Amino acid sequence: MATTSALSSLSSLSLHTPTSRLTSSRPTISFSFLKRPTTLTPLKAASSSDQSETIFFEDQNPEITANAVFDPPSPPEGFVPAPYFDEGADETEAEIATAYEELYGPAYSGESMLGKDVNVMDSKMKKGGGGIGGQKPKKEKIRDGFEERVVQVRRVTKVVKGGKQLKFRAIVVVGDKQGNVGVGCAKAKEVVAAVQKSAIDARRNIVQVPMTKYLTFPHRSEGDYGAAKVMLRPASPGTGVIAGGAVRIVLEMAGVENALGKQLGSNNALNNARATLAAVQQMRQFKDVALERGIPMEELWK
Repeated sequence: MATTSALSSLSSLSLHTPTSRLTSSRPTISFSFLKRPTTLTPLKAASSSDQSETIFFEDQNPEITANAVFDPPSPPEGFVPAPYFDEGADETEAEIATAYEELYGPAYSGESMLGKDVNVMDSKMKKGGGGIGGQKPKKEKIRDGFEERVVQVRRVTKVVKGGKQLKFRAIVVVGDKQGNVGVGCAKAKEVVAAVQKSAIDARRNIVQVPMTKYLTFPHRSEGDYGAAKVMLRPASPGTGVIAGGAVRIVLEMAGVENALGKQLGSNNALNNARATLAAVQQMRQFKDVALERGIPMEELWK
């Protein structure tokens, strides 16, 4: 029985003694985890029926840890301790903004495209055809170096079971005036939408026009499309573009400055524009012909 009580006393780090046997010299036990020992404050427990109290051991110089030496490992060569987060100068707002953009992308400036003033925003939305008046917002033009020119806009109808469907057909010519030109045609319920669709269709059908250093054709050519037939002739510098209708528009958008053109068949604008492209596609440069024949360019005119 005495052995069991002694084990329980040691396991709980406490000593159960009667109150009458307590003297000034108390047995002590202390535990040290750092250089300086940790001191425990004595606490008194509530008295029980056997007149005993619980006391934690304490001592300033215990014999168990008297010879213990704290020897931490030495740091390696070139070791630089990390600075604390509150050391050094404060970061500027520009540095904070740059670090934020590197992590999360460009930051919001706080100002929208329409501005901060409500009245200015309303006026800009009304002028731009925004949603305040019930109108659809305008689409921005494609900026790829090509210029657009409308050749013709006609109103067409389609007869269906319930009546007639009214639409608009637009013919648009696009070109960069550097030898690239295209013709497009499309239909829509509105004129603006028809022109936009025609411009997209023209960009899908770009044709390269062969030209000399005098910005004219290398030789004469003829092309036809449907009932339309177009004749093209080179001209001397200073002549200008002498042609009419859709032929003139196609040549100007291609960048031709000296040429002669003539419509020999139908007056249909779409067919004449496509006939012009057919005539242009039949042309070839002098260097290409000489390369095919395997002779120098000087022998072409012999």
